[in-house]
Amino acid sequence: MTDDEDAELLAILDDEYARAILIETSKEPMDADRLADRCDASPPTIYRRIDRLDEHDLLDAQQQLDPDGHHYKTYAARLERVAVEIEDGEMEIDITRREEDPADRFTRLYEEL
Repeated sequence: MTDDEDAELLAILDDEYARAILIETSKEPMDADRLADRCDASPPTIYRRIDRLDEHDLLDAQQQLDPDGHHYKTYAARLERVAVEIEDGEMEIDITRREEDPADRFTRLYEEL
């Protein structure tokens, strides 16, 4: 990662709502409305954080279909571990992401066509 990417990641993790989203979605996939309730935040706040987390591949989005025909997304945390090491005047950030299930990956790629 570059210094700018490191700084951006640390800024995201410094945000209380982004951390709350990662924590809640590490337990089970959730849609934005449920995340807004769980994180005590407005839906626009949640969507802004989801966008930032998604830009850094820290969330996995799955398209869902309601019985009434409406579509919505659920989100699951991909972030598993972040390690920050500072040594000899250098800082290194190591990120471990959960691997995406191959069947889910295929479905996601097909839906994005």
